[in-house]
Amino acid sequence: MRQFVLKVHELCNLACDHCYVYEHADQTWRERPAIMSAAVAERTAARIADHAARHRLPAVGVVLHGGEPLLLGRARLREMLTVLRSTVSAVTDLDLRMQTNAIRLDEPMAELLLEFGVKAGVSLDGDRAANDLHRRYRNGASSHDRTLRGLALLRSPRFRAAYAGILCTIDVRNDPIAVYEALLAQEPPRIDLLLPHATWDRPPPRPVGGTPYAEWLSKIYRRWLSDGRPVPIRLFDALHATAAGRDSGVESVGADRGDLAVVETDGSWEQPDSMKTAFHGAAATGLTVFDSSVDDLAGTPSMRLRQSGLAGLAATCRACPVVARCGGGLFAHRFRAGSGFDNPSVYCSDLKGLITAMATPGPSDLPRSVFDELASGGGGADAVAHLTAGQEAITRSLLVAAADRLPDASWSLLAEIDEQNPAAVRRVLAHPFVRAWAVRLLSGHDGPDRFADVVAAAAVIAGVDARVPVTVRDGRVHLPTLGTLSVPPGVTSLTIRGDHAARLTPTATVTAGDLNVRLEDTDPYRDCHGWPPTGRLTATDRAEWADVLRAAWPAVLRDAPEQAAGLAAGLSVITPLVPDPVTLRSATSRQAYGALGIARTPDPAALAVMLVHEFQHTKLGAVLDLIDLVDPDTDVLVEVGWRPDPRPAELVLQGIYAHLTVAGMWRHRAGRGEAGAEKHYDMYRDWTVTAIGRLSGSGALTADGRRFLDRLAATIEEWPG
Repeated sequence: MRQFVLKVHELCNLACDHCYVYEHADQTWRERPAIMSAAVAERTAARIADHAARHRLPAVGVVLHGGEPLLLGRARLREMLTVLRSTVSAVTDLDLRMQTNAIRLDEPMAELLLEFGVKAGVSLDGDRAANDLHRRYRNGASSHDRTLRGLALLRSPRFRAAYAGILCTIDVRNDPIAVYEALLAQEPPRIDLLLPHATWDRPPPRPVGGTPYAEWLSKIYRRWLSDGRPVPIRLFDALHATAAGRDSGVESVGADRGDLAVVETDGSWEQPDSMKTAFHGAAATGLTVFDSSVDDLAGTPSMRLRQSGLAGLAATCRACPVVARCGGGLFAHRFRAGSGFDNPSVYCSDLKGLITAMATPGPSDLPRSVFDELASGGGGADAVAHLTAGQEAITRSLLVAAADRLPDASWSLLAEIDEQNPAAVRRVLAHPFVRAWAVRLLSGHDGPDRFADVVAAAAVIAGVDARVPVTVRDGRVHLPTLGTLSVPPGVTSLTIRGDHAARLTPTATVTAGDLNVRLEDTDPYRDCHGWPPTGRLTATDRAEWADVLRAAWPAVLRDAPEQAAGLAAGLSVITPLVPDPVTLRSATSRQAYGALGIARTPDPAALAVMLVHEFQHTKLGAVLDLIDLVDPDTDVLVEVGWRPDPRPAELVLQGIYAHLTVAGMWRHRAGRGEAGAEKHYDMYRDWTVTAIGRLSGSGALTADGRRFLDRLAATIEEWPG
């Protein structure tokens, strides 16, 4: 057992009508002391410490709960925190938290939380209208203002470290987006969206037919994705985790073994207090901290059932195709008189609906067929179009996240253009270095000036006669995707008008068959490839670039036919790099999808390899933006043939993905009998096969990552060794 909830105060200063403690089936709170005594607190701390030491647990979590725990007052709260810290922290790391309505949270109380390292989660159901549906005082008065006052304290720089997040109980009568925006306005580190506790005997409110909770949550989910996931939302993160084959980390979904126990004010050991919604006494175990250890509690039949995972679910659940995702839902929500907990969740249809909605292909996801096509090492124009759409969604999300740093007038103009001529805005947002700038802005390494260039470019493309003030850099204004506008000496700012379009010096463009790329030599944000870009190209430079690209494209068609269509669809920009005096030079940037940095070479065959090799990195980076292929928590290093030093798992996967295609190009050349091609093919193939084997056995991949690597392995296994 790793999580413990201590009911330190049995009473509450609110009378929320959806509260499972006071308003649902279990009424044992009436029989218990109002406050946990010092003796109970000391014995509980000792039991937790003994359990942690016995099982060598690296950490345990303790949540102070109620009722309302702040009703303890500062003196009693200090005594309790002192006991917990001195006893439990002596044997393991202690994560101390509290769940509160924040009404009694003031600066002295917040200082106490800081002193003992307590993080407070606050219960809030949205804006005033949403919160007032349930969270009122006993006389019916609103608690909203007092809760917001407590949240303002936690948001302040002084007390931010004591802010754990917000818990919101769902009411489908509320506007989901209004609730989402109200919660985001409180700047929480995390949001919990809680399905109201219910059973088959006491089903949840359903003011509309179908799956209202799935529909309500799906609207927030889509908005959350489009916003770029600005804050963790526990339910969505948990379902993403189960989709990737990982533990959910919560009891409400997934098949994690339940590891949570509750101690009531009288010292009774109980099951999670959500059980109070089932029937009177449902959470009881008959044990107390005075007569029973945590191991005794874990050995009770009821707790062992909770820890039985998928095997403990109803037959209907075990046969369900999404059982590994939802795990049967919260244990308490399965209850029905006569059959106990041997039922699907009362929210079964809503959980299925939400899981289906989250798996539906969209700009922030990939259909399985597209995933598999890309995982084979290839990816045609349609597959790359999915990646491009996902990248546009990410760039939009980054701009939304930065909106409060951007000029209101320019933002309004861009929104207006997007409504009237969305293709114009889409064209500008697809420019690779718009995202590169947005990332720099959000990380505090750049300012908002570039946004005016973006808006001005969209206005010029759309033919909108608008005045957009832009910043002059080195005597020029750069408009993404269009080119540059030279200005007289001494001018530091300029207002772009519609008639400036004719005065632009366009970015050089090269067309070679289906390939159409811009040679970006003026964009101020092109320096993101790790190697220095050249200065402005001369007319001779541009002509030489055009000649070698046109000669290289037939080599791509001949030696990498399965890559050509995707490359032509996704590559939009080449940034000329300063050449290396010894070796060829090329690179990609994760933040500049569609752009490659390349130092020109006179050898078309070598350029063809660089184009294909680097665009593989571009594709895989875009996949990784959407799907975790590598466990985010892994620190595994893997030895590879192409580098002397062991590499992180994600970089190994990148190397495999690129080298597989290079091996394929040399295979085609060897088939034509080109001198030295067989040697190069053997080298790249051996590197790739060996790295696949080592990465496969590293344990660093998610379920999607294993599927991806297996398809890469299947591709190269078909080639002669």
